[in-house]
Amino acid sequence: MSEAHWFNGTPLQTLREAIRQGSFDGHTAGYARGRVQGNVVILPKHSAFDFLTYCQRNPKPCPLLAVSSPGDPSLPELGKDLDIRKDVPRYRVFREGTLVDEPTDISAIWRDDLVTFVFGCSFSFEEALMEAGVPVRHLEKGTNVSMFRTSIMTKPAGPFYGELVVTMRPMPAAAAIRAVQITSRYQFAHGAPVHLGDPSEIGIQDLAHPDWGDPVEIRSGEIPVFWACGVTTQAAIANAGPELTITHKPGSMLITDLRNAELTIC
Repeated sequence: MSEAHWFNGTPLQTLREAIRQGSFDGHTAGYARGRVQGNVVILPKHSAFDFLTYCQRNPKPCPLLAVSSPGDPSLPELGKDLDIRKDVPRYRVFREGTLVDEPTDISAIWRDDLVTFVFGCSFSFEEALMEAGVPVRHLEKGTNVSMFRTSIMTKPAGPFYGELVVTMRPMPAAAAIRAVQITSRYQFAHGAPVHLGDPSEIGIQDLAHPDWGDPVEIRSGEIPVFWACGVTTQAAIANAGPELTITHKPGSMLITDLRNAELTIC
């Protein structure tokens, strides 16, 4: 399948089938226009309560959309035929907080005590930004969004703690003001930015070298704008060190049946 473009016309079911077959395993920025994309964390039941508490204490990076029953791979509130074992383009498997594998299917390691958490993604507000004429550079270039660790600490819960991770999109100052207005309505997709301007104020030293995703050009007259990111949970997982954790690979999101407009508030 070709590189992602914002107006990619691939039907949702065709894309989902390609993901299930392992023939599409890349980032999903710009794909499945109009559909909500989600961050994924899968944990054993004995770690689930602490992680749920962590999400509730940190709603900006962890806006919960769905939580499964233990052992149930379906997520009917997000899609009638979703199977969390097969429907993420690329997973990450952690053992005691250490990354050990990045498979395209987790059926072989699925267990009846696993609980799935899905929470919103900033990809869901990018459609509204583009329609309002706000530039989204990584979509223009067909690349993944830039993601950075910050010096901002999240609120801990049990063993889960760590730094806030952010996504960055450069834009002119006037467009940044419009972006704040638009994304404030998408609280379940991280909402308004957490920082605008000087990255060193939140502990980021080099925008040319993101911790995840791809670098993007910042042009004359533009400022970097930073939103909370669901990858924050992967930093918390590394610190907590559960015996098993499964997540999406940053940028390779779960694509749901929900419409982005369903995440907005008046």
